[in-house]
Amino acid sequence: MNTNDSSRRDFIVTGLLAGATLTGCSSRHNPFDNEANTMIRPSGKMVKLLSVNGEVIEVDEAFLKPVPDLPPVSNTEARIGIPGKKFVMVIDLSRCKSVKACQTACNHAHDLNPGENWIKVYPMQDAEHTAPYWEPTTCMHCDEPPCVKVCPVDATFKREDGIVLIDSDRCIGCRFCMAACPYSTRVFNWEAPQLPKEIAEKPYSCETSVPQKIGTVGKCDFCADMTRKGELPHCVSACPNGVFFFGDMVEDTVTNGAETFRFSDLIRDKAGYRLMEDLGTKPSVYYLPPVNRNFPFENKDDQQEEKKEKIKS
Repeated sequence: MNTNDSSRRDFIVTGLLAGATLTGCSSRHNPFDNEANTMIRPSGKMVKLLSVNGEVIEVDEAFLKPVPDLPPVSNTEARIGIPGKKFVMVIDLSRCKSVKACQTACNHAHDLNPGENWIKVYPMQDAEHTAPYWEPTTCMHCDEPPCVKVCPVDATFKREDGIVLIDSDRCIGCRFCMAACPYSTRVFNWEAPQLPKEIAEKPYSCETSVPQKIGTVGKCDFCADMTRKGELPHCVSACPNGVFFFGDMVEDTVTNGAETFRFSDLIRDKAGYRLMEDLGTKPSVYYLPPVNRNFPFENKDDQQEEKKEKIKS
């Protein structure tokens, strides 16, 4: 390295240690932000980095920060999934009171527009003389997903760990997947998502499904970014009644955060079942029947309608 190059390098390093802003970096994205570093003391351990000008520089490790808003894995890696895993969900219908905290948490985590719910909670009644109950419905993450088979651009795909995701960068909005899904769990972004600037500027991630894009399809993603960190999906941790259990079929374990069961025992002992099994889709979401329910069935929408009728009369 000649003298001029060495001097230039020393100048850049000195500038960084003093907290100067790197050329071409805004203060928002600058990992060496001056204001944040005024109280940081150098550690003496130097790390080699590539500057924005393509030069190798050395920076004290104490001044390094994680670069914000970058997905932990590329979308190519996200399409593979987590080897050795087979994720599964169990929904206990006897515990559901239609609080819809699951829906609220999901909408917030994925920055969905109002009305574009990926989790739907339906009032159900199997026969005329049977009691009604609530049924939360998500994407079933089928082992034989018809949505994947009909997608012409490979935008919707199934991973090694059983999770079915959508790559909005590939989605052309044909909605073939919506027509093929027998569970009606997908939604179409007819309008541009109402996103804060910091969310809209994030690089798109298949695992977080954020940010959503106009003219594309969205759906429950089993919070694949959370599972990669070993954490529960947002709907599971948000439910106050422990309705949702999530886990790994390979390990034969599911949990709602407070209780943990052996998956095979739970399904066998509680007569677990899957929706529309005769279609051969092989869903990864199981239901426990609404027996010995924790709460009486209350339909708030019906109650509001009754109040309106009384006021009119």
